[in-house]
Amino acid sequence: MAGLASSLINFRGPLVKALCDAGLEVHAFAPELTSDEPTRRRLTEWGVVLHDVPLHRAGVNPLRDFSTLWVYMRKLREIKPDLALGYTIKPVIYGTIGAWLAGVPRRFALITGLGYAFTGQAAGKRKLVQKIARELYRLALKHSELVYFQNPDDEALFRTMGLVPITVSTKVVNGSGIDTAIFEVAPLPQDAPSFLLIARLLGDKGIREYVRAAAVLKLRYPNAQFRLVGDIDPNPDSITRTELDGWIANGAIDYSGWLSDVRPAIADTCVYVLPSYREGTPRTVLEAMAMGRAIITTDAPGCRETVVDGENGFLVPVKSVDALVEAMTRFIEDPDLAVRMGKRSREIAEEKYDVHKVNAVMLKEMGIQ
Repeated sequence: MAGLASSLINFRGPLVKALCDAGLEVHAFAPELTSDEPTRRRLTEWGVVLHDVPLHRAGVNPLRDFSTLWVYMRKLREIKPDLALGYTIKPVIYGTIGAWLAGVPRRFALITGLGYAFTGQAAGKRKLVQKIARELYRLALKHSELVYFQNPDDEALFRTMGLVPITVSTKVVNGSGIDTAIFEVAPLPQDAPSFLLIARLLGDKGIREYVRAAAVLKLRYPNAQFRLVGDIDPNPDSITRTELDGWIANGAIDYSGWLSDVRPAIADTCVYVLPSYREGTPRTVLEAMAMGRAIITTDAPGCRETVVDGENGFLVPVKSVDALVEAMTRFIEDPDLAVRMGKRSREIAEEKYDVHKVNAVMLKEMGIQ
């Protein structure tokens, strides 16, 4: 059960394929799934049965969310699966509750990050959304057999807040994993020093800090390049179009919009930067690591697990533009640093984040392998 159809291939493709290869009858749930032609075609080739769900990822309309819950419950009651797995906030909440109401005997949840429901200043609408989300998590997760987390900080937070009762087991896995055969090492570009950030254009991804740091460094090192890939998001924390247009006009960043394949963008850069406030485990960082790129990210939950500070990159404090500037300056003034750290990134990706190793842990915990 997914919140975005394409994520079933882009993020969970190897897991879905592993379930199919294990001889299971697999059903996939996501909004507009059957109309997403590339996703529909790949999943049906594997034998997956597809189901559309009326789910709005960033919406807070209770009537719309009730219809999502109703569809999950009705469809699962018809299918009668042996187990259900949901990931991202609404599939975890409404999918798990729906599976429980439908009598699905085994229910699993994967917490891939906390996002708007937990990060940022809790005031006004955001405070209300946070309160509702936490209560819904508490209701859903008490009906789970096992909850997967992508970093120990999220696991500890959910336990401390009582969102996962002591009767429910938890397991930390190394993110979504990365297919190191698809994200192969690419040689570093030999021209001007370059930096890249790939993300949904949300404030909590540290987009503004990255742009401010780029503006400072562009004055000192005019040849340096600072690239941004991603799109404006329906999330209430999204960067506005006006703000983005201002950044583009100022010339501090090179903006590429949304890309269906980020590998050429990573190959064309020296250092990957993600100043996020909090993550599950950032997939884009894993992609950059697998392609042999040094990483600058924050000393924040989910991010800090990907970097051994001083080995494959640098950790900086959350929201610190000065620290970002300092870290990026080190790569500009010592180009060989990106080579050494990029090599170590690839080693860590292979050792810790290989998608087949990650999926094997999940399947074992579900009793499938």
